[in-house]
Amino acid sequence: MRTRRIRQHGRTRQRSAAVTAVMAAGALALTACSGDDGGGGGGEPQTEEISQEQFDEAMSTPTDLTFWTWVPDIQNEVDMFMEEYPEIDVEVVNVGQGADHYQQLRTALEAGEGAPDVAQMEYQHISSFRLGEHLLDLAPYLPDDMSSMYPDWVWSQITAGEAVYGVPQDTGPMGNLYRTDLFEEAGIEAPETWAEFADAARTYREATPDSFITNLPPNQAGQMMGFLWQAGARPFGYDGEETVRIELDSPEAIQVVEYWQDLVQNDLVAVDPDFNDQWYQAIASGKYASWQTAAWGPVFLQGTAGSTSGLWRATELPQWEAGEHVSGNWGGSTDAVMASSQNPIAAAELARWINVEKAPAMRLATEQFLFPPSNKILEDPEFLGHESEFYGGQKVNELFAEISTTVPTDFGWLPFMEYAYSSYNETLGDTIANRGDMVAGLRAWEQELEAYAENQGFTVE
Repeated sequence: MRTRRIRQHGRTRQRSAAVTAVMAAGALALTACSGDDGGGGGGEPQTEEISQEQFDEAMSTPTDLTFWTWVPDIQNEVDMFMEEYPEIDVEVVNVGQGADHYQQLRTALEAGEGAPDVAQMEYQHISSFRLGEHLLDLAPYLPDDMSSMYPDWVWSQITAGEAVYGVPQDTGPMGNLYRTDLFEEAGIEAPETWAEFADAARTYREATPDSFITNLPPNQAGQMMGFLWQAGARPFGYDGEETVRIELDSPEAIQVVEYWQDLVQNDLVAVDPDFNDQWYQAIASGKYASWQTAAWGPVFLQGTAGSTSGLWRATELPQWEAGEHVSGNWGGSTDAVMASSQNPIAAAELARWINVEKAPAMRLATEQFLFPPSNKILEDPEFLGHESEFYGGQKVNELFAEISTTVPTDFGWLPFMEYAYSSYNETLGDTIANRGDMVAGLRAWEQELEAYAENQGFTVE
């Protein structure tokens, strides 16, 4: 018998100005059609927990679901779900990754047809789809112990009050990957603090003038957000209606940017765009001796720099204060159910089952190499005990599982993160690329976001 919470709740109606704002954000950032509060068809939101009888009836009734996701080979986990529930047929569709995925999703929601029942959604984009009331509150459909299944910071990323807007699929707690051979040749060790990292960057550059200790990509807002997260900066907030908080000039944010500005302007780190052919070649050739990346990075690196197998090790991010153990998060996603779904019970169960049940969740972690969000897998000996040949036999999963416990919980997002990330490239990202005044770039980014928010009808705290 499935135990479910018993309470009343409903979706919060949003004010029209704020709804217009997020749709404009999608149009400007993605050059896509923006959505309004259309895309109905799902009826009134569920206001009470579903009963076991309702669940059993829904899962034994012939039903077609559509699932939009970019995860490779996720059909394997979906097939397991359909074996568990033979009356439910799921069509898996990949409409693209990143901007392409969200553009297609917004277009379908605006049109009121063609939207999936379930869609993969990164944490930072949940608020923008909440604003348009396009996400189903999953709380009535989930077991009452769901919150205990995740680290607090993961649960905080998908909830607003008592409402739940997605089932976590993967996360990206940040650590540091480094080349032992290159570090040894330069006479440095893995830095434990950011002050030590800066010293090591200078030593490394003097010893190896053709390479750098690391790269700070000017096109990668996600990494910078992870650095801000670790340092205690909380640049964004959203009240769920029409008020946003934009605080990019906090002491913590300035500290991070000034730190990297010193390294960038002294030519101690590279400033190459990432995830392109030149960047892949640079990693493989040893142009960068380390990579401050997320928990998905270790497996990604194996496919990118296979010839360097055995030379890499993983450790936690350098700390701002010696003896601390704090990280940030970069990336990760959920499976969210659209409010327009005609089959919310089955859709919610699909999102839950493939990510929560041990067999599919373990498969996602060990075959698709998505870093797991759930404590069930993060504490599993099979997952933790894997010794990676690429990392010299190190138990990298165990390390990042521990790092996941050190991510603070109180980090929020704006309801127009597509626009925020796009404008990052034109402001702070541009100053990084040109080795310019990064603090000025940070403040230009803040001013641009504040002006945009106000022009779209938001109140800026």
